[in-house]
Amino acid sequence: MNTLTKTSADTSFVLTALVLAALSASPAAVHAAGTVNSTFEARPVVQGVPLQLNGAGTRYRAIFKVYDMALYTPAKVNTPESLIAMQGPKRLSFVALRDLPGTDLGLAFIKGLTNNSPAELVQKHTASSTRLIEIFSGKAKLSAGDTFAMEFVPGKGTTFYIQGQAQGAPIGDAEFFSMVLRIWIGPVPADFKLKDALLGL
Repeated sequence: MNTLTKTSADTSFVLTALVLAALSASPAAVHAAGTVNSTFEARPVVQGVPLQLNGAGTRYRAIFKVYDMALYTPAKVNTPESLIAMQGPKRLSFVALRDLPGTDLGLAFIKGLTNNSPAELVQKHTASSTRLIEIFSGKAKLSAGDTFAMEFVPGKGTTFYIQGQAQGAPIGDAEFFSMVLRIWIGPVPADFKLKDALLGL
């Protein structure tokens, strides 16, 4: 085999190996790597605490992309239990990828709450849940590219943001925000691949 033929064969082997490696990568890894939205901050600071990107992914409904989402925490976690138990502020950031009616979005969040938390807990936090629906129902729709966020600060509660603007005073407590987190990392998450992506799996 001459040098030119050997070089071509080596190049072909390397390319084949790279393709096979990409195809064998776990779905969650591909899902997470391909969906980090440039709109997301690298290290937001909440109440003086610098947060880091724990994971990011895309919410799908059937084959359609609904929104990109990022989870920020004081330190990396990779299980729902460690995320819920973690002290300090946390942030969920979103970028709409299609037009989303505000009422539909609010009701979807409430459905996620009820699917992943005990009925007595949902009842206990009815006032905060009702406020969540009101916040999103107050906007006719979120357009593709619009941003929204949920930010928890210990001792203050959860503040909801739409297009960077706080939607009223903080609501709920740490228990309520744990219910909010379970919409995406609970036993019946909005999207199982997104759950893995948020947990960095």
